Amino acid sequence: MATPSMTSTVPVLILKEGTTRTAGREAQRNNIMAAKIIAETIKTTLGPRGMDKMLVNSFGDVTITNDGATIMKELDVQHPAAKMMVEVAKTQDNEVGDGTTTAVVLAGQLLHQAENLLEQNVHPTIIVDGFKKASQKAFEILDEIAIKVDVSDEDKLRDVAITSMNSKGVTVAKEHFAKLAVEAVKQIMEKTESGIKADIDLIKIVKKHGRSLEETELVKGVVIDKEVAHPQMPKRVENAKIALVNAKLEIEKTEFDAKINIDNPEQMKMFLEEEERMLKEMVETIANTGANVVFCQKGIDDVALHFFARKGILAVKNVSSSDMEKLAKATGAKIVASLKDLSTEALGEAKLVEEVKIGEDKLVYVRECKNPRAVTIVIRGGTEHVVDEAERSLHDALCVVRNAVEDGKIVVGGGAPEAEIAKRLRDYATKVGGREQLAIEAFADAVESIPMILAENAGLDPIDIMVELRAKHEGLDGQFYGVDVFDGKIRDMRELRVLEPLRVKQQVVKSATEAACMILRIDDVVSAKGMEEKEKEKKEEEETSSGLEEL
Repeated sequence: MATPSMTSTVPVLILKEGTTRTAGREAQRNNIMAAKIIAETIKTTLGPRGMDKMLVNSFGDVTITNDGATIMKELDVQHPAAKMMVEVAKTQDNEVGDGTTTAVVLAGQLLHQAENLLEQNVHPTIIVDGFKKASQKAFEILDEIAIKVDVSDEDKLRDVAITSMNSKGVTVAKEHFAKLAVEAVKQIMEKTESGIKADIDLIKIVKKHGRSLEETELVKGVVIDKEVAHPQMPKRVENAKIALVNAKLEIEKTEFDAKINIDNPEQMKMFLEEEERMLKEMVETIANTGANVVFCQKGIDDVALHFFARKGILAVKNVSSSDMEKLAKATGAKIVASLKDLSTEALGEAKLVEEVKIGEDKLVYVRECKNPRAVTIVIRGGTEHVVDEAERSLHDALCVVRNAVEDGKIVVGGGAPEAEIAKRLRDYATKVGGREQLAIEAFADAVESIPMILAENAGLDPIDIMVELRAKHEGLDGQFYGVDVFDGKIRDMRELRVLEPLRVKQQVVKSATEAACMILRIDDVVSAKGMEEKEKEKKEEEETSSGLEEL
């Protein structure tokens, strides 16, 4: 039996060989550093005067954007703490569709402030508690300073959409895009018992490059990225009666092994004629309901297409299920799974169904439906990059209009709410007292950095701007004063019509606080074997490729 002194010399392996571990202050420092670097990366894109990023992926595809969510998605992030910052952007984008850059930048600023407190030996738990209290208070402050907005107030809703697009690449056509966004959301919103609901998934976006951004149009109906199934069919049908069929308009093949013995040509002819008769019957069934346009989710036999063409019925095959649902919402038609269920009542209506050629592609437009609950926006633009950026901008605009319509509350922009939150949090911190007071004050400083970054990105002096902004917020009605990045002055944002949905600001505070608190609570990072090896391999690959370039 070994004595304790003998056994103590043998190393005890708890973790797998090659596992690396950082603990305590070093682990915190590494995590905070990684998160801050991510925030620094996209900090320069904040605001109307922010810069763009050009991202090139491993396949060489280029994306030019200043949309926070897109940048975070395209970055191939390795560090686990940095990945958490990417999650912040994803959450913000999924929940409210805008404010992704602000959320990531705020999380980075909160961690920067927390780092200063950690150096003063303030325990992470106290910082987390302080941040949570400050976050709840910020929520209340935002609710207090919010302005009510009505669905009928189209001007305010348009201003909200324009504000979200001010920092994007479509500023040349922002008025036009804002008008389309408000129209589209108002078209698909529904009044329910719990309030107004607007599902922006019912707004289909089709991208086609060519022409200019100004020629982007809203179709009160659906645009299907398919062409008319047969060349002899009509390409334009007015006062369309639309049938939506989720069944194959083909002769079903037997699923088990079956043999048909045909002895002579007459029998063969009869067999083919019977197939043709069955297909003709299917077409007759549809035609008898009065339908003159057919959208089929599955395939249509060539013979059936020939009969449709002879009857002057426009047919489109292999339509996606999401498009079928949108067609049902737009035209009022019912999707039938069997031709037996098809009746005159199941048909939808549209003033016009036509095939339109855009560039090389042919699209089917279903226009002017009676009361469409689904619409389509066809985005045009000079190049593919312009169209892609326009889509991202339009998505943000649709989301902010949806948020404003559903909540009925908006706040001003330009860093005004952040400055007001910072001012009121400092007053609140003195009431809380203790060490948590330091954390609440740090939270106020982090929030106040948003208007400072807006000023910095516009080439203004952030110190002068902050001094003036604080002075204005001390006065009466000061809560509406923010940074006018174009004139370099502090002005009332209501006059400049810079408005944002309340929900976006609240989600920014929520997402950023949760991410910062989670990172602060980590004091030990254990990395499994293989991470270092992967890094080594990557380094070797880079060195080899750079060596080849030099040759």
